[in-house]
Amino acid sequence: MKALVLAGGKGTRLRPLTHTSAKQLVPVANKPVLFYGLEAIRAAGITEVGIIVGDTGAEVREAVGDGSRFGLEVTYIPQDAPLGLAHCVLIARDFLGDEPFVMYLGDNFLIGGIADLVDAFGAAGHDAQILLTKVAEPQFYGVAELGPDGQIVRLEEKPENPRSDLAIVGVYTFSPAIHEAVRAIEPSARGELEITDAIKWLIDHGYSVHSHFVSGYWKDTGRLQDMLECNRIVLEAIGPDIRGTVDGASEISGNVVIEPGASVEGSVIRGPAVIGAHTVIRGSYVGPYTSIGESCLIRDSEVEYAIVLRDSSITGISRLTYSLIGRNVEVTRAQGMPNACQLMVGDHSKVQVRA
Repeated sequence: MKALVLAGGKGTRLRPLTHTSAKQLVPVANKPVLFYGLEAIRAAGITEVGIIVGDTGAEVREAVGDGSRFGLEVTYIPQDAPLGLAHCVLIARDFLGDEPFVMYLGDNFLIGGIADLVDAFGAAGHDAQILLTKVAEPQFYGVAELGPDGQIVRLEEKPENPRSDLAIVGVYTFSPAIHEAVRAIEPSARGELEITDAIKWLIDHGYSVHSHFVSGYWKDTGRLQDMLECNRIVLEAIGPDIRGTVDGASEISGNVVIEPGASVEGSVIRGPAVIGAHTVIRGSYVGPYTSIGESCLIRDSEVEYAIVLRDSSITGISRLTYSLIGRNVEVTRAQGMPNACQLMVGDHSKVQVRA
């Protein structure tokens, strides 16, 4: 069995970060979301992986390399434009051959892995098996309606009046029958080849399309609140691991990871939290559910429930929370009068200030 990982797309909901960076490489607990997926694929016993890449392909290639660090053999498949999930299957035909495969959306976050999905698919002999989970607001997702034996009888994309509360998670298993389906469908109104249309084609033509339910935790990491929630979930499971330096004037409590080369000086860190390699925390407070990337500086500031990417600095800020700070960002306190905020903010940003 092979795997097809989708790591293209625009990541519009995480702009401005994704203007310059792949959404699949935004970190959760200082590890890119994409890496969790690759590790889950390897844990399911799959070693041959094709990765669909788009405009951020060079960054994905640099991060993943040949896949050997994950125990994988990786083939990169360029997609000139984001023309739909079924289009990804279409252009990966040569790589996939006539083998069954897992299709994994690289910005999805699963705790619990996909081994049970892969095992169930292999044992049952279905032509497609779709991972589902119950959600509170199904109108924002692709929604599946099931028959009495768990077979999928109907799919709807973001329906106004959902027939069920079962959302389609971004992990699928397919037999080679899917190749006929993606060649048979037409682009949707938004100009894309939709995987839901291909699955409907399989259902309409008598193929076996079955459901499988998420056994652990799942999130689509497309929004700020989703990233912070995933960060919280992962940090809740970490243990203490202090390999950097902590001076006698500092206080560390709870489960805190301090990576090699990092230093904590005259500061309070309350876990769960992760401090990246070569980062300096000086005269500051880092609260629970915070991940600070490598080579950052946090000085005379308070940071809590936040993700800070590498090479960024936060200086003289009395309270920063519920935030995602990109790479090479400087956040500082304005000096002098008037008592005003000074901002240089990119397109599609969101800033909240207390006047």
